[in-house]
Amino acid sequence: MDDDNNESRSGICLRPFKASDVDEFLKWASDDRVTHYLRWNSITSKQQALDYINNVAIPHPWRQSICLCDHSIGYISFKPQTGDNRCKAHVSYCLAVEHWGKGIVTEALKMALPIVFKQFPQVLRLEALVEVENKGSKGVRESWVSQRGATKEVCIL
Repeated sequence: MDDDNNESRSGICLRPFKASDVDEFLKWASDDRVTHYLRWNSITSKQQALDYINNVAIPHPWRQSICLCDHSIGYISFKPQTGDNRCKAHVSYCLAVEHWGKGIVTEALKMALPIVFKQFPQVLRLEALVEVENKGSKGVRESWVSQRGATKEVCIL
């Protein structure tokens, strides 16, 4: 990750997960309110959290810990697709409940977009599936969709 893009003025930074994040990860990943709309269930033990970090988060193509003062408070993930969909990447994110509504995920997305487009030049479009009743996540999606930079401009001749 580029050093000039991994920390914002607000103390939010993005960085790869590390095994030492296990206790902080477990705090928010065990909260059913956080995991309710995710594709995985709440993590219920320290060992399960460590297994998830080592076997899912670390080897993921682009999953970063959203940190506040270097404390893991959530994640942001971009997963490039393959085949006919190789120009797309799926975006997902979650955040500890006590940080909801503060613009942290929106800030993390602003930080991540230029890095992701640089690291995955084939990606031209980002997609996020958001449940209708998940108002906070809908707000995040609307804010980044309206920002220039959420997609690359492409001219097909």
